[in-house]
Amino acid sequence: MLRERIPRPMHGIARSTYYRIGQATSSARMLPGFILIGGQRCGTTTLFKHLAEHPQILRPGIEKGLDYFTLHYDRDMNWYRGNFPMRSGAKVRTQRWGAPVAFEACTYYMFHPFAMERIAADLPGVRIIAMLRDPVERAFSAYKHEHARGFDTASSFEEAIDLEDERLDGELERMAADMTYESHAHRHHAYVRRSQYAEQLRRVYEHFPREQVHVLDSETFFDDPYGEYRKITEFLGIAPWMPEEFLQHNARPSLPLGEGFRARLDAHFVRHDEDLAELLGSVPGWRR
Repeated sequence: MLRERIPRPMHGIARSTYYRIGQATSSARMLPGFILIGGQRCGTTTLFKHLAEHPQILRPGIEKGLDYFTLHYDRDMNWYRGNFPMRSGAKVRTQRWGAPVAFEACTYYMFHPFAMERIAADLPGVRIIAMLRDPVERAFSAYKHEHARGFDTASSFEEAIDLEDERLDGELERMAADMTYESHAHRHHAYVRRSQYAEQLRRVYEHFPREQVHVLDSETFFDDPYGEYRKITEFLGIAPWMPEEFLQHNARPSLPLGEGFRARLDAHFVRHDEDLAELLGSVPGWRR
């Protein structure tokens, strides 16, 4: 990863230089063969890192997720394509294994109301991978993550949940009216709504055929990472390669969640998980 090789004070200069060079050479660069669309706090960082280890798979040069189809869609495809590897170098790098496959991972793509429509318009043949997690655990982990980064000042998870509807009121309408509008609340405070997976996957299936979409849950992945990784390589049609070991990345220490509040949230998600099971044709791992 480019930014790991450059001193931190030089990151801004290096980033702007990289973007300029990327745009100037965009016609010679790859586009992604697949995108990891989320969900947030579902183990996507772990999956991203282990996919990037595969000798056929190539990641963007700076960020794992580019947010082009969410936050930067007012830019053009030259900017987007400029973040991916050069085709010529990629072919040399992967020649022992097969054709190179580029990808990115953005956990906002699955939840954003317009991202999947935009992806389908610009990359109709791209493959989609979605990773899900116990909705209560995901929501709680997201709050800890946003609070630790200073994006949520609510004093507790319970308070953040109680504020969610008020915070998100009118945000979808503002996003629809202005492509450049970045909703802080929609991106950082949608704890319950981001865990309602069925409605998000229905939007995915509105724009992509099911054979282009692979859905897995983090409980099953962390229980059997080799088996789930093999299924992904088969889905992508790439060489059957495995990492030497699977490590968990970007996890946060667990804190106790009151049983009464957990039960309240779990009851809320029962209907949504039933919808998900019907949509996928199987019960999600956290409900088995």
